Amino acid sequence: MTVSILSRLTEKRLESLVRGLEAGDALIDFATPPGEAAVVAPESVSWQVFRNPLTMIIGGIAAVLLELGEPRVRSGVWTHSSFRADPARRLRRTGLAAMVTVYGARSRFEALATRVRGMHARVAGTTRGGEGYRADDPDLLRWVHGTAAFAFLEAYRIYVRPVAPADRERYYAEGGAGSRLYGVVEAPASEAATAALFDAMRPRLEPSPELDELIAILRAAPILPPLLRPLQHSLIRAAVDLLPAAERERLQLGRHGGLRFGEAALLRSAARMLDGIAVPSSPSAQACVRVGLPHDWLVRHPLPG
Repeated sequence: MTVSILSRLTEKRLESLVRGLEAGDALIDFATPPGEAAVVAPESVSWQVFRNPLTMIIGGIAAVLLELGEPRVRSGVWTHSSFRADPARRLRRTGLAAMVTVYGARSRFEALATRVRGMHARVAGTTRGGEGYRADDPDLLRWVHGTAAFAFLEAYRIYVRPVAPADRERYYAEGGAGSRLYGVVEAPASEAATAALFDAMRPRLEPSPELDELIAILRAAPILPPLLRPLQHSLIRAAVDLLPAAERERLQLGRHGGLRFGEAALLRSAARMLDGIAVPSSPSAQACVRVGLPHDWLVRHPLPG
């Protein structure tokens, strides 16, 4: 069945998957304003990593699991967001923000970042353990940024192609400009800094009923288009497996992971196939056109594997 799914993935059908990642409250035209640069350049590692919709989903779920392992972040997200009521829409909005950060014209991204900072400034509360939190807390913003950067790169590296050490360093450094506009102070700008962040935050991570509930919600929610829906449980297991072993054990998520026989190979085949197709309406293709490049420029200039 899964083989037949892959064989039916024509460029036309891929539109729904790629567009699904950018669908939020309103669609963004990444092709305008003509000529306006993004925060990072087309030659960046980020433009390659963020263009693969399958690894963005895997990485996005993994990042959320890591983020919600921290009790202050978990309380803020669970209390003040739509994740429980409509996780598919929330994931699409998160995907949209990631796309605008990397591919959006700088003016569009700056406007989005200003709105996000304003929303964060209004979110505050107290955890079940009695600890106060604010969504604009520098430590929490750094954790959210660091987990997302780590998870997106790891998903791409595992399921699309290896990423050389120098390119991994470039990737983390590229996140600095965008993260600062979101209010992130001293975002980890290297692999070593990201590892240090994980080491520092690990003692704060804890299992919770919310994490189990989140995984149950993600299994049932219509995250993928109907054609790809049979892959959804595989993507969730892949996301759990993507977590570093120490964090996965700390959060007691091992029972939710464990890709079954053939699933890793299937996801790798699907991700690599998606990487070789430039959907003209996708954020990355529109962004290429905006800066004067062919819509398939990124397909023709991949990272060395």
